[in-house]
Amino acid sequence: MKPNGTSLNTRSNGHHLNYDLLNELTVEEIGDDHVASSLETPLREDAFDLTDDAKIEQIEDHFRQIMNILGLDLTDDSLKGTPRRVAKMYVKEIFSGLNPDNKPKAALFENKYQYNEMLVEKNITVQSHCEHHFVPIIGRAHVAYISSGKVIGLSKLNRIVQYFAKRPQVQERLTVQIANELKEVLQTEDVAIIIDARHLCVSMRGVQDVNSSTVTAHYGGKFKEDEATRQEFLRHVSEPTAAL
Repeated sequence: MKPNGTSLNTRSNGHHLNYDLLNELTVEEIGDDHVASSLETPLREDAFDLTDDAKIEQIEDHFRQIMNILGLDLTDDSLKGTPRRVAKMYVKEIFSGLNPDNKPKAALFENKYQYNEMLVEKNITVQSHCEHHFVPIIGRAHVAYISSGKVIGLSKLNRIVQYFAKRPQVQERLTVQIANELKEVLQTEDVAIIIDARHLCVSMRGVQDVNSSTVTAHYGGKFKEDEATRQEFLRHVSEPTAAL
């Protein structure tokens, strides 16, 4: 949103962009501030018109140009394959969560054990990228839910976290996207999530603080309404992980 509350939607070269704000605030003025556009990841309407192979070809070409501009010798054996490797990594790996075709299929099962207490999946690896500088966000997510009569395979909790992490993100949005997806999939509001992550845009550049981390949380249903339920979740999260 602009400072006056109006939409940032505009068109440039036929595409929707969120850069209308730059008419009032320059990139330098915005600096490292989190300029959040929406709960949904900002995507153009034509985001999936190109095939993955076509995207890889174009990214490879553009990244080769970036390397050339930086003065790197792309005839060197170590560098000549880098544009292709980066392009494949972007499309197939670290930004694969942009493509809804990669969304995990989360089947529910009857809660035949009649387990009605909270289930906590902790220390889920979070590997994302800051959408402001395209450098990594690395941390852990802790997820809990209370069954509404259905349960989900444990690995699907990890996959849901990883799906939303594998895209350019801000941690606040990532937290809410995961929480909303879990509520929809699990058919319950009784969901909690905490993410504790280090941002390389903080540790590698700018303030260059290697010791800080960012914690975000979302509590729904009983986790929000009942202090004892929330404290139980926090206690589970703080306890040492079981040794293998």
